[in-house]
Amino acid sequence: MGTRAWALLLVLCGTIFLEGIDVAMLAVAIPSIRSDLDLPTDTAAWVMSAYVLGYAGFTLLGGRAADLLGRRRMFLTWLTVFLAFSGLGGFATEGWTLIVARFVTGVSAAFMTPAALSLITTSYEEGEQRNKALLVFAGTAAGGFSLGLVIGGLLTQLGWRWVFFAPVLLAGALLVAATRLIPHQPHQPRPAESENAKPGNAEPEKGPGRPRRRTEGFDILGAATAAAAMLLAAYAVIRLEHGLDGWRLTVGAALAATTLLVVFVAVERRTPTPLVRLGILRTGSVVRADLGALLFVGAFFGFQFVLTLYLQELRGWSSLQTAIALVVLGCDAILAPTLTPRLVTRFGHAKVILGGFVLAVVAYGLFLPVGMDWSYAAMFPTLIIAGTAFALAYGPLTIAATDGVAESEQGLASGLLHTFTQFGSAIGISAVTAVYGLASSGASAGSDPDATLSAFRAALIVPVAMVTLGALLSSFGLGSRTKPPTAGASAVPAVPTTAAATVIAATPADAIPGASANPTRKALS
Repeated sequence: MGTRAWALLLVLCGTIFLEGIDVAMLAVAIPSIRSDLDLPTDTAAWVMSAYVLGYAGFTLLGGRAADLLGRRRMFLTWLTVFLAFSGLGGFATEGWTLIVARFVTGVSAAFMTPAALSLITTSYEEGEQRNKALLVFAGTAAGGFSLGLVIGGLLTQLGWRWVFFAPVLLAGALLVAATRLIPHQPHQPRPAESENAKPGNAEPEKGPGRPRRRTEGFDILGAATAAAAMLLAAYAVIRLEHGLDGWRLTVGAALAATTLLVVFVAVERRTPTPLVRLGILRTGSVVRADLGALLFVGAFFGFQFVLTLYLQELRGWSSLQTAIALVVLGCDAILAPTLTPRLVTRFGHAKVILGGFVLAVVAYGLFLPVGMDWSYAAMFPTLIIAGTAFALAYGPLTIAATDGVAESEQGLASGLLHTFTQFGSAIGISAVTAVYGLASSGASAGSDPDATLSAFRAALIVPVAMVTLGALLSSFGLGSRTKPPTAGASAVPAVPTTAAATVIAATPADAIPGASANPTRKALS
């Protein structure tokens, strides 16, 4: 693979790194923002929740839009929107401005991230080369979040507005590079236009380009019902953190989301050009991988949320001290592109995913008896094992969620994966918050350290339960293995990766049989 292909992967990985540090930096800066703008508690909470609402609500639509309207176009357009509204957040003087900025930033990420992932899956040959690229992508995402905690702590010391301006600078650099590196994608015929295809045939066209230039036949009703259902579902999940307080509103939102989901399925069954081909949901490996990602990511973020509260509220650590302590969780940024590819090649992604879940069960289980005065050395085994578990599970889950999916539906597969992961993170955080609230109700948890510690221990059961369920689910996929490397393709050497720069080594595109059929791969060679 030539220098241009390396550079393209660097840019696409830079996008998920940008998304990771953006979320992490804001999490660290919220207390300072709340104090400086004198925000009430509910407004400060919505500054965080608005991003999740926008992201989870539109990821499915964003993934399919990349397939139908062009991956390059969607990537560049929404990266620009991300840049603009991140900057708006930096100039905000009132809470509502921040909420609007974060919501639109989340929506832009919902379109931008699936487009980036589908560009990878359609630009690199399926098999060892694509697996390597996806593992680098996954490792960079986790590295971005881990480094974002530290960077956010440092920037908050300078002023919380830099937490918004720093992503603007990075997004600007990525936008300039992406404009030059992502090839223009030629018009690809619709399946019905193909000589050997029939209307409604699931057999898609080859190539990473958009299936059509025009938008006639675009499933507007399906897009509207899907977005509304996802928004209400995300809102219901966020409401879970309130526990029994206002439960009628939570239940009402959940019922409305379910109703709209039923309407969406009915619409997709009848429309000749569905937004989501429902047949993809009958692919066992895709659904299993998406559910696994939901459980794994939910447990990871739920655990990290409880750990952060434990260190800051109970132990009195500063935000910077906490961020530095959690950096070890980012070891997966190194392990994902180095160790994990070798394990996947040898054992197949299903067994590696199961191994990641088992390690996660061990990691979170070790933290259940956490004490009032645990040293960092006592916490370290949990942190290093949890980071290793992420390296083993998340990347292979990404492979499983997109492996074998037709190129014209890679955006849809990516959108489904990111929808599940976003709901997973929201469910994990909301569930641990709800359990903590119920466990501490009736006790003076705020003034009684023992009551607070007991509530934290109760909340820690949630991530343990989620990864245990994920391990059981992933055990059903043990019969699947990744495809062996294409004949004649050289092995992909493992290259150490940092969160700031990612380089992948692979075989040249012109040495891969069939690679010339893909215009993007040909342009990268």
